[in-house]
Amino acid sequence: MSFLLARECMVRFSYTARMKHAFDARHLHIAAFAKSEGTHAGEERLSHFERLMEQSQGLGGETLVTYSVQGSMQLDAAGAEEPWLHLQAQATLSLVCQRCLGPVDEVVGFERDFRFVASEALAEVEDEESDEDVLVLSKSFDLLELIEDELLMATPLVSKHEVCPTPVKLQAADPEFAELPQEKPNPFAVLQQLKKKDAG
Repeated sequence: MSFLLARECMVRFSYTARMKHAFDARHLHIAAFAKSEGTHAGEERLSHFERLMEQSQGLGGETLVTYSVQGSMQLDAAGAEEPWLHLQAQATLSLVCQRCLGPVDEVVGFERDFRFVASEALAEVEDEESDEDVLVLSKSFDLLELIEDELLMATPLVSKHEVCPTPVKLQAADPEFAELPQEKPNPFAVLQQLKKKDAG
């Protein structure tokens, strides 16, 4: 093994070791993490995600959002290296059952690849043409915000219990509502009665 190759391996190992102890999901250096092929698995309480708490009706703040992330460098079409993240996350949210209107726990998760480019303009152009999501490269990237965005998009629009815990009333009756007679009076018969009264 050459001296330069050995040095590169030592630097990569050193950085990866530091990342295990000093990983900051709110301020992630994307390029450094990807070049080191860094990996990290973590968990955060749901209460740390304001928008997810709103989606979860303020319930389950102690529930854990679990995630794992892996960085890598991959070649683009021109042969230049670009940073990538492979990210997955999962959480249990307390949503509203659309049948009984009670709380229903839904497991929400995603697994996606993200490619990072130098500018917002480039990201907008390439994101439309790419299967993966294209984001802007940053030295202080908020990974937890990205996780929250993706979990919100993965949340089902309609949630229902498989079997609701309480019986669901399929129809409601108003006690003050007077039922109409089953048979409506014949208007001609009414007219005939009025003629008889006038004749009498």
